[in-house]
Amino acid sequence: MWLSRCGWLGVVVQWRLDLRLLSLAWTWGGCRGPMAETMPTRAEAAGGLSKTAQQNGDAGRDASLEPLPGGPVVELALGSGEQTPGGREQPSVLAPDPGKRKKRRGATRERIVPPPKKRRTGVSFSDEHFAETSYYFEGGLRKVRPYYFDFRTYCKGRWVGHSLMHVFSTEFRAQPLTYYEAAIRAGRLHLNEEPVQDLSIVLKDNDFLRNTVHRHEPPVTAEPVRLLAENEDVVVVDKPSSIPVHPCGRFRHNTVIFILGKEHQLKELHPLHRLDRLTSGVLMFAKTAVVSERIHEQVRDRQLEKEYVCRVEGEFPAKEVTCKEPILVVSYKVGVCRVDPQGKPCETVFQRLSYNGRSSVVRCRPLTGRTHQIRVHLQFLGHPILNDPIYNSVAWGPSRGRGGHIPKTDEELLRDLVAEHQAKQSLDVLDLCDGDMPPGLTDTTAPSSELAKDNLEELATAAQKMDGVVEAAPQDLDTMDLAQGKAAETEVINQETDPLCAECRLVRQDPLPQDLVMFLHALRYKGPDFEYVSPLPPWAQDDWQEN
Repeated sequence: MWLSRCGWLGVVVQWRLDLRLLSLAWTWGGCRGPMAETMPTRAEAAGGLSKTAQQNGDAGRDASLEPLPGGPVVELALGSGEQTPGGREQPSVLAPDPGKRKKRRGATRERIVPPPKKRRTGVSFSDEHFAETSYYFEGGLRKVRPYYFDFRTYCKGRWVGHSLMHVFSTEFRAQPLTYYEAAIRAGRLHLNEEPVQDLSIVLKDNDFLRNTVHRHEPPVTAEPVRLLAENEDVVVVDKPSSIPVHPCGRFRHNTVIFILGKEHQLKELHPLHRLDRLTSGVLMFAKTAVVSERIHEQVRDRQLEKEYVCRVEGEFPAKEVTCKEPILVVSYKVGVCRVDPQGKPCETVFQRLSYNGRSSVVRCRPLTGRTHQIRVHLQFLGHPILNDPIYNSVAWGPSRGRGGHIPKTDEELLRDLVAEHQAKQSLDVLDLCDGDMPPGLTDTTAPSSELAKDNLEELATAAQKMDGVVEAAPQDLDTMDLAQGKAAETEVINQETDPLCAECRLVRQDPLPQDLVMFLHALRYKGPDFEYVSPLPPWAQDDWQEN
């Protein structure tokens, strides 16, 4: 009996020890059981936060997050742990006591880096963002005054263990290395909020980068963003062509989100769908996350009806045409798709409304929601949108993609599309900056973007002098009153040119307002309990004639 009791006692003791070890394992991240698989690693969390910040638009195309108040993350050099994907050792289950850990950290002089912090998803922009710059109108165009902007990002996993020089030369090719050398001398490049001294510094997991740049935005049409409806749940607007829905590429203030915030004081909006930058028409925003989820559920359940109108080349068939060709994305970065058997299934119903002897107005009802679905299906049918800068381009070959016939590889197609738009200085049609392009598609050493080494010191010094004014600008613009109007105007003018900015040295010809219009318009959006319709654009009228 005594042995039996001792045996049970031993089992209980062993069970308690196992629980204690298991608790330590969860504490240090060493456990790899089924539950551990559901807990995101720090790298996964940073990746998810990066996507959230891009949706909020706080960082533009290169960046993702802002540092928020919080305790630092201490990297431990313990040894005998397992390697994480970022290459840093993970501490073993039986960790040393805090005193030894503190001593060892001091001995190795590990850098303390801030952890990623969650942002409020779905929230728009603050008054500080809106005060970065201002609009002005000229020649039928809405323009943004050049301004200073901080690109912010945490170190991506593929950058860990590489130098800043390597990252800039491989992933940020829009500028030569001499630019970044000058930016360092001007104090515009920061790592964990400390000025970078040398491009040879090696990046570590969770390092936080901030790069201050002089930003220029392309002009868009001066047509206003008109409100079609507003209630406690939604905001519905008639979006003009050429204006992106949210910040992307080179666009930030010249976007529907910013214009609504700055001119209509409509903030914290949730986009319910998106329209291509060159597409006009009905655009819906939810005012709350609850309404957003409800309408997105209706979209998933196919309860939302969408109707577009467009003007296409030639005489479209009089009878209703249904196209079910699958669509494949050729390049997410360049934003080009084509019909391909390996693509995703989709379906569009077309009905001709009028024909003027040269072109047809066609009603389009997409039953699925693939990227560029209407434009790609019309190209396949041999009736591309009359002025579609991508799918009615000679880059697709003599037949311009009719019937899916494209006599070139995807790489050749992308190269030819980019070359065509570069020649027209209309790269913004592809919603790209040079740094976005895949390697080999563009010459990134153009003389206009070069900074001569003999001028490096002079340019950096001039930039340092200007930064004394720039650093105070956001606060001044945010708090200025009428009595400070003249001083604020001078401050904005001081931001319009920058010694290090390659864009300041370029002379770009403004597009004509009519060049910013593509003949595709979202006419109607209908759900179970709502229906919104926008007016027909002039080019969709029966008596409209091409110039």
